[in-house]
Amino acid sequence: MNIHFNRNNGPIDEAIDRLLAQAGRVHHPEIVREMIIAALKAGQEEEERADLKLMNSTLKEMRFTSKIFGPYDKVRKVSVFGSARTAPHEPVYSMASRLGKSLAEAGCMVITGGGAGIMQAVNEGAGPEHSFGVNIRLPFEQRPNPVLEGNPRLITYKYFFNRKVAFIKEAHAIVLFPGGFGTLDEAMETLTLVQTGKRDPLPLVLVDEPGGEYWVKWLRFFEDELLAQGYIGPSDFNLFERVDSVEAVVDRIDRFYRRYHSLRYIDHKLIIRLKSGLSDAAVRELNIVYSDILMTEGGIISTAAFPEEADEPDILHLPRLLVDFSRRDFGRLRSLIDSINGY
Repeated sequence: MNIHFNRNNGPIDEAIDRLLAQAGRVHHPEIVREMIIAALKAGQEEEERADLKLMNSTLKEMRFTSKIFGPYDKVRKVSVFGSARTAPHEPVYSMASRLGKSLAEAGCMVITGGGAGIMQAVNEGAGPEHSFGVNIRLPFEQRPNPVLEGNPRLITYKYFFNRKVAFIKEAHAIVLFPGGFGTLDEAMETLTLVQTGKRDPLPLVLVDEPGGEYWVKWLRFFEDELLAQGYIGPSDFNLFERVDSVEAVVDRIDRFYRRYHSLRYIDHKLIIRLKSGLSDAAVRELNIVYSDILMTEGGIISTAAFPEEADEPDILHLPRLLVDFSRRDFGRLRSLIDSINGY
């Protein structure tokens, strides 16, 4: 029998409905029903056991990720990346530890890969009560560090792609210290997602030690090769910032959330939620400065919450900007947010 996502499966639909009713307290049953249908279809279509095991492990890892992070969805979290091979005597290790401490004192929690080096330094600074660890099973290096061992917020993943979702989806900011392939992979992944609008804008901070040139050299490569050959545009450099002190990292994160709260798309319109409203003069100025990223005949106007936002009752009171954003240049969108915070 062919199974379909629409409700024309007869007794199978009835059996799923009964199962959902018997399970009790299933949130968004229409989505859960489609997940069950997808599993049944996969069982019919996939002959390879390995493919089914991949789907099964992925779903279980994602479910557990949501379970662990769910109670902390109102807490600002910062994902921090860097080398597992950085030794405690190195200056950048001390910087990472001080950053963890500063973020915890500011009421944030940190998310690291749970391993040694920079990851351990950040967890040491923040303390176990302010730390998440998203570890990965590897044949070497990636054992949980002593700070996180036994921590209920330590998750060990089989697949890198599930781990990346946790790092990026749950973060309100991302900080990158010098590191190897893994660190650069996370840097490029985050940049790609933000550049293409697959991830909402957020502070993405590259950290060198004072006088260090790790990220300076990478930025020079971006300019000399990627920008010069047209692979990226000038506004893509707005998506990230380079600093060389712990204080500057914290400042960049605080500045990003000075007035900006969050954003959401409704009927192809961009809604930017603000902690405090803007004057009419400021909104007029934004319309002029950012006309290049607005739809034809579009604009930026102040507005209240939309009915579609009723599922976020805690922020319905916040003032908003409705932006006819063309979705063509997310570097300029980041500049718009910076301008909003600057008023």
